[in-house]
Amino acid sequence: MQYRTLGRTGVQVSSLALGAMNFGALGRTSQDDVDQIVGTALDAGINLIDTADMYSGGQSEEMVGKAIAARRDDVVLATKAALPMGEERNHQGASRRWLTKALDDSLRRLGVDHVDLYQIHRWDPRTSDEETLAALTDLQRAGKIRYFGTSTFPAYRLVQAQWAAREHRLGRYVTEQPNYSILQRGVESEVLPLAQEYGLGVLVWSPLASGWLTGSVREGRAITTSRSAFMPQRFDVTVPANRAKLDAVEKLASLADEAGISMIQMALGFVTAHPAVTSALIGPRTIDHLHSQLAAADTVLSPQVLDAIDAIVAPGTDLAAHEKNATPAPSIARPALRRRAS
Repeated sequence: MQYRTLGRTGVQVSSLALGAMNFGALGRTSQDDVDQIVGTALDAGINLIDTADMYSGGQSEEMVGKAIAARRDDVVLATKAALPMGEERNHQGASRRWLTKALDDSLRRLGVDHVDLYQIHRWDPRTSDEETLAALTDLQRAGKIRYFGTSTFPAYRLVQAQWAAREHRLGRYVTEQPNYSILQRGVESEVLPLAQEYGLGVLVWSPLASGWLTGSVREGRAITTSRSAFMPQRFDVTVPANRAKLDAVEKLASLADEAGISMIQMALGFVTAHPAVTSALIGPRTIDHLHSQLAAADTVLSPQVLDAIDAIVAPGTDLAAHEKNATPAPSIARPALRRRAS
């Protein structure tokens, strides 16, 4: 396992990190499954575990907490908040009111007195940067969080937040968690260079592109991945974006064969090769999934393989930009903001 410094924090984290989205109802995993996955991951050298309050309605945090109870001090523990937790309108977002409660709820579910990294799951356009950063700074000073970061923030919002932290003398975000894979390379244009400029740690999610880069999705085969069962529209190859992904996957599979590596090794080796990337979040649903992903822990792709990947999916290109789950700017969602009053 390789280890890298998380931004400018001085904290050393593994180049593969364990994502816990599949723990609980979503992935149909039991506590025994989670205990085995977490224990095996830690034994293999993974030391960062990332979850979120909304994963399976809090089940993921509860399961992670139980699985790490005897090894808490060995784990860099990360969770997230801001996405809706129920139908109450104020049980979401990045306001001080909600983040204070959401963090207390997460600590209770995890069974810990602090988390190492607390992340804003999505940019909240209704809340000012000053409001959010002030709340996070106070929670940090109270000892409930060690550091705080973002997930899937547009580049311009990351810049704005850095400015707001300096302007108001508040703590700043130290990490960003973007969607990044061979099939989704848009963040190479702005987000990853910006992370390098500001010294942000980068934890990338969906490096296997929701299963497209595992080797199980191929031309002429029935698609039976777990994700395809509840996201069928993302695997319908009559959709142009999905057709483009499948065409790319076929070329990538041939490249992996020529290089003598698995698709998973190539996919994870690709994202961890970028100098801005700290860790790739893997999200195994079974112990077999974990073992196949751990095999990529020390994969280093040659310049020739990286050049060949660039020829298949051009740098900075998203083959399915609508799947990035980014929060659109208000001017995109509200026509009145794009039109000069007459």
